[in-house]
Amino acid sequence: MDIELLRTFLEVSRTRHFGQAAEAMSLTQAAVSARIKSLENLLGVRLFIRKKRDIQLTPEGNRLISRADRLISEWRKIRQEISAGGASQQLSVGGSLRLWDVVLQQWLIRVRSAMPQIALIAESHTPELLTRKLLDGVLDLAFMLEPPQLEVLQIQAVGTLSLRLVSSTAGVELERALGEGYLMVDWGLTHTLQHRRLFPDAPEPQTRLASGTLSLHYLLALGGSAYLPETMVKSHIDAQRLYWVDDAPTIEHRAHAVFPVRSGRKKLIESMLEYFPV
Repeated sequence: MDIELLRTFLEVSRTRHFGQAAEAMSLTQAAVSARIKSLENLLGVRLFIRKKRDIQLTPEGNRLISRADRLISEWRKIRQEISAGGASQQLSVGGSLRLWDVVLQQWLIRVRSAMPQIALIAESHTPELLTRKLLDGVLDLAFMLEPPQLEVLQIQAVGTLSLRLVSSTAGVELERALGEGYLMVDWGLTHTLQHRRLFPDAPEPQTRLASGTLSLHYLLALGGSAYLPETMVKSHIDAQRLYWVDDAPTIEHRAHAVFPVRSGRKKLIESMLEYFPV
């Protein structure tokens, strides 16, 4: 089977749109349609129900999703082992985008420097997709702020994400910082709930951003205030491009490593986790 047929299927199932899938894969829409048709002919089943402006997975399509993920992952591992000169060990790592922004990039560099012989695959996904990939065996290790409490998954705290309120204006007070120009950064549901408990009377933010890096660039370009990691903004504080809001409380969240309890790579995972905190 052409592995690209499965990749195309997964992209269409993710976007539920042939045009968007084609754009994401740098293909024409006709090429995407042809690939899906070829896969359906190969399997002898319909994978999508095509209606005007609506694409839905068939039951067969739903069953194929996790299997396609595993097949692609296994093929990728085989290919990397061969192209990496026969690496003796390999690990597939996933993390939420918000953690790659803050700590995982530094951790990955430390691991690569200390373990050059290990073949590594690194991905960024939503917490829900990370969990599914762990359960399906596609990922060996994932990092999350809010890990799922499942018996088959082992959870280990690896660090603390310290968020402080910063502003583009020096000497601004807390109430003003939380007013006009405040950016609500998506650090997860726990952060949202804690934010509401700390600031019950704060107005509803007009701007919400999903990434710490995006929020930082926004502040530097347009001004305002936001809760961002200390490590991310320290150089800008030192250069007086941003300023601490002194009367604002620090908000802390634990970062967790998550991996299968019965993982055959448990010793390798534990040795790599020693390079936290970063």
